[in-house]
Amino acid sequence: MDRGLAVSGLSFGYHRRAVGRDASFTVAPGAVLCLLSANGGGKTTLFKTILGLLPPIAGTIAIDGEDTAPWQARRRARAFGYVPQSGAGQFPFTVREMVLMGRAAHRSAFAAPTAADHEATGRALESLGIAHLAERDWLRISGGERQLALIARALAQEPQVLVLDEPTANLDFGNQARVLQHTRNLAAQGLAILFSTHHPEQAFACATEVALLHRGALVQIAAPERAITSETMSLLYGIDVEIVSFGASIKACVPRG
Repeated sequence: MDRGLAVSGLSFGYHRRAVGRDASFTVAPGAVLCLLSANGGGKTTLFKTILGLLPPIAGTIAIDGEDTAPWQARRRARAFGYVPQSGAGQFPFTVREMVLMGRAAHRSAFAAPTAADHEATGRALESLGIAHLAERDWLRISGGERQLALIARALAQEPQVLVLDEPTANLDFGNQARVLQHTRNLAAQGLAILFSTHHPEQAFACATEVALLHRGALVQIAAPERAITSETMSLLYGIDVEIVSFGASIKACVPRG
């Protein structure tokens, strides 16, 4: 695959001590890859390595066929949009100012935002349906609204690949559904999306493929219906799991007994 993200033979960890080994997968434009693993399974470490925040121990990471290893931070920031599990701090910015920060990679360190920066910020707010929050205090909006604003900040970078580390963590049911819907919409616009979650049923809702990370190894990569089974979920989480279907397309994972 020449377009999108390609990870090949990647070993990742801290201080040359591997957390995971030999990870290989691709995410094409328009695709959504959901990464599932138990706590401590290495999801965040893998993401940080792909983003260049941690050096790989072995293997390659490429975008559109180009190895990212020699890229400087500014080049990476233009290619990858990243939404961490928590971020943005407790500073009294407006939502617009927070999203505008995503444009930093497109200008020099001390340059004022350009008209193009403001236009990209506006498009990102509009695409996630939160333009009405633009002048609101970042500290005075809901958790779900903050999460959408963080995604908007990543979109303002105009990335090729969007990486979402547990984007629905600590959100209520309604806001989880909204974030997943926006994830589907963004993929439909041509973004390659990689996200992690502790809720396997979310993969049924928006993923085109699922990667299962178990003890540092990718044990399976397949469509959600093939990857998420009673056997694989029991392997991943160490409990007996049943896959329950509601109608033709709604599925849930529940503990047996």
